[in-house]
Amino acid sequence: MAGKAPKDEVETAQDETSSKSSDSHPGSGLSRKEKQQVREGVRHRPAVVYEIIRVQGEIELRRPVSALWWSGVAAGISIGFSFLTEAALAAHLPEAPWSAVVAKLGYAVGFLIVILGHQQLFTENVLTAVLPIMARKQMHWFLRMVRLWGIVLAANIVGCLIFALALAFLPIVPSDVAGELSKIVGKVMGNSPGEMFAKGIGAGWLIAALVWILSSTERVEFFVITLLTYLIALFGFTHIVAGSSEALYGVLTGAVTLETAIFRFFMPTLAGNVFGGTVLFSVLSYAQVREEIYAEPNGD
Repeated sequence: MAGKAPKDEVETAQDETSSKSSDSHPGSGLSRKEKQQVREGVRHRPAVVYEIIRVQGEIELRRPVSALWWSGVAAGISIGFSFLTEAALAAHLPEAPWSAVVAKLGYAVGFLIVILGHQQLFTENVLTAVLPIMARKQMHWFLRMVRLWGIVLAANIVGCLIFALALAFLPIVPSDVAGELSKIVGKVMGNSPGEMFAKGIGAGWLIAALVWILSSTERVEFFVITLLTYLIALFGFTHIVAGSSEALYGVLTGAVTLETAIFRFFMPTLAGNVFGGTVLFSVLSYAQVREEIYAEPNGD
């Protein structure tokens, strides 16, 4: 997960904006406290946000294998609570047209645990790992990205498998919740491979947007994570990690064959998530700041 803005970079950008503002309005009469409030209220320009995510991406690319692995396993287990919470809400809500819309709020729970807990989630690393590659354009950084993606994705799937095994074979959920779990699996697996891919693009875009927004804002993390991940569930988009908990549960309970889970869900959804988060969001994000980040500083 991309971290918060490095203070020196953010303050420099804000000071430049504030300085220009002061030069234009020398008689504004603002107190020092009020000028500080102006600085805090200035939004980071896209180049600053890009640099924040790029720096965080390089940090992630340098992390040791063991740290990435165990954090990824924890994330896979945590993301399973999106599956379980949505089913639990559906089981306890009355039969009404609005019930499904409310139950989908439960999908945000796993993402809140993962992101606020700074655990490694594959789809977040799609954006944070790609931006350093686009900036440096060197093969060894590309290989670092492949290493990061491979470790985190494998660890996420292992975590999802642990969670699915617990749901399938331990006396954790009552029968009514288990019924809703099966309904969620059936709905997800009802998509064709083409639909899995297309809906995966939407999820990849939203997660990349989530990383971008969290890197440019403060004190709204809970709301932003809840809103954007809720939209993934509301629109029926497919997410490779959260959906793996559902697909693996289906395999373990006999509702889905392993071959179907791999070729109908896993492969097209993975491709869609990577395409949405990399080819679309990352490339467009880089394109909008490319001239700014390579421009000579103006010295203001």
